[in-house]
Amino acid sequence: MTINTAGNECPRCGQATVSIREAVPWCAACEWNLDTFDRAGRTPEFGWAWIDRGTYRLAARLTRQQYAALVDRPLESSGLGLAGVVTAVASILLTVGVAALAATGVWLLFAFAFPNIAVVAGVAMIGLAVALRPRFGRLAPDVDVLSREQAPGLHALVDEVAAAVGAPLPHVVAVDDSFNAYTTSVGLRRRRVLVLGLPLWGALDGQARVALLGHELGHFVNGDVRRLLVTQPALTMLGNAADLFRPGHASAGGGIIEMIGDALGRMLSWTMSRLLFGAHLLLVVTALRDSQRAEYLADEMAARAAGTDGATRMLDTLLHGDAVLQVVRQSCRDGAGPATWRAGVGRSLTAAADRLPLLRQLSIRERTSLFASHPPQGLRHRMLTTRVRQDPRARLTETRAEQIDAELARHYEQVGRQLAWAGD
Repeated sequence: MTINTAGNECPRCGQATVSIREAVPWCAACEWNLDTFDRAGRTPEFGWAWIDRGTYRLAARLTRQQYAALVDRPLESSGLGLAGVVTAVASILLTVGVAALAATGVWLLFAFAFPNIAVVAGVAMIGLAVALRPRFGRLAPDVDVLSREQAPGLHALVDEVAAAVGAPLPHVVAVDDSFNAYTTSVGLRRRRVLVLGLPLWGALDGQARVALLGHELGHFVNGDVRRLLVTQPALTMLGNAADLFRPGHASAGGGIIEMIGDALGRMLSWTMSRLLFGAHLLLVVTALRDSQRAEYLADEMAARAAGTDGATRMLDTLLHGDAVLQVVRQSCRDGAGPATWRAGVGRSLTAAADRLPLLRQLSIRERTSLFASHPPQGLRHRMLTTRVRQDPRARLTETRAEQIDAELARHYEQVGRQLAWAGD
């Protein structure tokens, strides 16, 4: 990756502007032009340039405002923010509405003597209520659950990190083949689940692993709106309703009356589907403002567990994700295990040291979106490094890391075979 000087001086501070990856130039010193909409460097969200530009500008303003509001404050969970309250209220109203729909359907079944057209309406209402019922999630079928007997070292580390950040233990610890890690709560009882993607876990060094655990476990105590029982209906029900009303394929054959009726029905279904989907997007965008606040809090807990250096190392690994995954994939093709992955990733990050500050800045432009669940890595890194440095409360030595990797050997072998044959 080449760092290019754009040949122009910054009109604000006089420093030379820079660019990488053919991005629109900006000033690395004062960040002039960094928030400029760069259509070539972004995946279209709506497909119309003027809408994408407008939503980006709104997202950039909200993202900067949120960072400014949090940077000088203690990063502690204070319950639901305004966005979370709006989401929770919407969830309650939607749940009451679906319950009323079901109750009305049941009433229509028995309110009139059978047979009656009201029975058809009642059955339809009950069916619609069942289709729109809140979903509370379930354990993904492609994860491998690890018991304490199977992975005692990993569970011991999870216990240690949970104690360091004041988080409850997960009910389920599992691994999968993704370059990712996540926590979630599933079922009506909200069973806590921690899933570690082995390509990412194996690529991280000891303190970055501790930081990853601290971040993910932190979601159990940081008020993340995406993981609360009371907010789930708002995040799922309207989207399900939009899918339900989406028109299918046009019917073939029939006379002119049937064709007109089919066209009118499809138009009505499309309109309802778009209105419901628009309302779903509005609620999701509202909830994601609160979700981004929760990510900053989770990063603070990562630093509390692993120290500031471990947390920023984790963020840089994620920022450099494409190159890291390529290192891991090549190591798998060579038949090497996670110790080799870590060594290769360490060399890759060292080689990229001079570019990382610019990549962090560029992420502020490229990762800003109304639909982003996470703030840009550049702002997350800056949030940690502008605060008082933290020393680690939990440490993972290389010896302990190798012991944990030995517990996961069978799973690493499976993931390694998949990565070795995956396309670049």
